[in-house]
Amino acid sequence: MEPEKLYDILSKFAKSRGWELNKDKESVMFILEGLLENEKRYGYRACPCRLHWGDKEKDKDVICPCEYSAEDIEEYGSCYCTLYVSPEWNKETVEKRLVPERRPQEKIPLM
Repeated sequence: MEPEKLYDILSKFAKSRGWELNKDKESVMFILEGLLENEKRYGYRACPCRLHWGDKEKDKDVICPCEYSAEDIEEYGSCYCTLYVSPEWNKETVEKRLVPERRPQEKIPLM
């Protein structure tokens, strides 16, 4: 799949949740390329901003959209990697803050 096709798919998905994709399309395309690379590598779209086990069951919490994204967007206006954002975040009517890692330490593989 090409990044532009994934962009269209995820834009529709985001809208269905009341979210948007980050208006910085260059940044979004970089993230989408990472998702597609992880899909080739692991067989699933693991978040490119996190470490992975390479095991779908162990990584299920960080398959995009990760299980932490809704809470991140609710609290910070964006998900951890800033792919998905609230409309207010894109309009810059909320403070843009660094989203902390919510993934429990025991779920993060050691290098």
